[in-house]
Amino acid sequence: MLLGHPVLFKSLCYVDGRWVHSDTASTVAVQNPADQSVVGHVPMLSAAQIEEAVSAAQRAFEAWRWVPVAQRSALLLRWHELVLRHRNDLASMLSLEQGKPLAEARGEITYGASFIEWFAHEAKRLGGRTIPSHIDGAQLGTMMEPVGVAALMTPWNFPSAMITRKAAAAIAAGCTVVVKPAHETPFSALALAQLAEEAGFPAGVFNVVLGEPQTAMETLVRDARVRSVSFTGSTRVGALVMQAAASADIKKTALELGGNAPFIVAEDADLEQSVRVAVGAKFQTSGQDCCAANRILVAKPLYEAFVARYSDAVRALKVGAAFEDCVDVGPLMHQAAFDTTRERVADARAKGARITAGGEPHALGGWFFAPTVIADARPGMRVYDEENFAPISAVSSFDTLDEAIALANDTEYGLAAYLMSTNLNTVWQTIRRLEFAMVSVNGVKFTGAPIPFGGMKASGLGREGGMEGFEPFVETRYYCLGQLGLPHANAASMRHAGSSAAAA
Repeated sequence: MLLGHPVLFKSLCYVDGRWVHSDTASTVAVQNPADQSVVGHVPMLSAAQIEEAVSAAQRAFEAWRWVPVAQRSALLLRWHELVLRHRNDLASMLSLEQGKPLAEARGEITYGASFIEWFAHEAKRLGGRTIPSHIDGAQLGTMMEPVGVAALMTPWNFPSAMITRKAAAAIAAGCTVVVKPAHETPFSALALAQLAEEAGFPAGVFNVVLGEPQTAMETLVRDARVRSVSFTGSTRVGALVMQAAASADIKKTALELGGNAPFIVAEDADLEQSVRVAVGAKFQTSGQDCCAANRILVAKPLYEAFVARYSDAVRALKVGAAFEDCVDVGPLMHQAAFDTTRERVADARAKGARITAGGEPHALGGWFFAPTVIADARPGMRVYDEENFAPISAVSSFDTLDEAIALANDTEYGLAAYLMSTNLNTVWQTIRRLEFAMVSVNGVKFTGAPIPFGGMKASGLGREGGMEGFEPFVETRYYCLGQLGLPHANAASMRHAGSSAAAA
């Protein structure tokens, strides 16, 4: 891998402004999902070393919290500028370790950088408020204070943007962070640490650690000095994080978990637009996206035409390694994901579904799977009931909009939903009735720095992005300043004077 800025490729963890090895010499190999070649090795730190990262963050917090917001903002903007300057290198590293097509990787780097810029500016507006007083002589108000050290645990499907979305908010608010990325995709996180160092972040403000997953999680979450935990990943692991946090002490916890996104094509929808949007909503990041369309529900009058055109569009997608030209779909992340995908397709076929595109491992071999359309999917099939982190797509029909909404809501998840309709009445009634925290109408793109990203039900707690993105990292402090207005005697005189005037 040739990089314009070779120092970005780091194979060590970053603690207290230093690049560190494992004190046990333990390492893990990072594979390229396209061909299973080893990209490099990274250290797996011991629990003691992870605790030292928390110590470093705690020491740094005592000074960082008092740094004027304008200075914090300037450092973040410098970090933002460096990320964009080295976008091509960062995208190449991301594609190599994650497998997503290079164009998508470049898009993720730009997307991730947007959160740094957003929170750098929005921190200047992170103020409290003055409360009209109901207490004689008192002044009331609130201020926003950083909570302290934040532990940020991020997944492998968006190894750069999931870090910046969390870390930029925390650091802008005055917190310090310990980032624990997925061990499958560590190099993107370590490159961000290198650029944070180049931007001038003080030692201990931004730390990156790797370790055995459960040990690393429990070490961070159970540490009393960690005051905020932000986790993105599966609902199963998110529940473990929440349990660990509750068993240690009470701390702020934000969880962005799984999804089972419905994609409703109403009878009044534009068919060609619906097909185009469905392809984008399902197959971005090779389907390995918690917001990916998981259950496509189509009104019966449009159903067969939709299945035919959608299947044609899916068959036209180009599958390949990240650095090939015009690739739409890359490999699955690992062998377990590949095996599960085959099992889900076989389960649907055995239960009567029609495979109208794909349905088999791709001819490229390895962890590539052909983009797949499974028509006539229904409850009881794994492809319908489970979150499919894969390029496989379940399509079903419905008779009425009420039925479609009931089918859409029949899941423990509540992250994202999609609706295709040209009727404003259909749009409004459906948005209100869907039990999902985010609804996209007639389009694929709906996330971004200004919006509050997050889920409800088993899809999580809290929001990332927008002003709401600060919430996991700040405490609202209330103050009551007594007798700072008129002296009590003068206030009594004023009340007496007012009463006399009223009587007169």
